[in-house]
Amino acid sequence: MSNVVIKCAKLHKEFKLGKVSIEALRGLDLEIKKGEFAAIVGVSGCGKSTLMHLMGALDTPTSGNVRIENKELSKMSDKELTALRGKKIGFVFQTFNLLQSLTALENVEVVMRFSGTNLTSSKRRAKARTLLEIVGLEARIKHKPSELSGGQKQRIAIARALANDPEIILADEPTGNLDSKTSEEIIELLKNLNQKKGITVVVITHDPKVARKADRSLKMIDGRLLKQ
Repeated sequence: MSNVVIKCAKLHKEFKLGKVSIEALRGLDLEIKKGEFAAIVGVSGCGKSTLMHLMGALDTPTSGNVRIENKELSKMSDKELTALRGKKIGFVFQTFNLLQSLTALENVEVVMRFSGTNLTSSKRRAKARTLLEIVGLEARIKHKPSELSGGQKQRIAIARALANDPEIILADEPTGNLDSKTSEEIIELLKNLNQKKGITVVVITHDPKVARKADRSLKMIDGRLLKQ
């Protein structure tokens, strides 16, 4: 059995801006192995976030295909893709994407509430509390995002990404809005989750220091990955 968990083959992605076409990905091939911590590094506009959206079934390629655990995403229904995103993949974004009216605990709990899980309300709350403890935020569970630092918000985002026990975490510039010390703490947290829980982690970053923390670093330029 193959240990490849994500496979991208001949990926092309083109965006139309009026009469202008922008080629974000140009025949890209990529394999991510189960349990790997990989970084995709490149400057803004190189196509790395587009690649993450395709790997996470948040968008579709113009041509080529993406497979998750040997299931081709283009052949899956909307319902199946929603289930895949909810069960298999946890997302972490640069802008945190937290609900401002909810506490840290509620921001983690709400993911489980809308994912189809059969956990009771008390079990959801207990699990959310445990996840916030794992990311070192147990003292801030009743705080809302406006009362927290950028690093604390990103820790909530990571706890939320873990809420449905994903096998893969896709993190798009998770340190982009953070200072260098906090950035290092967030990457160490992701690395710890990878090593201790066996979660496959792919980090999209422009920062070579972040990329060096990964098991494998892939450089992206103009919609292509450089050969390793």
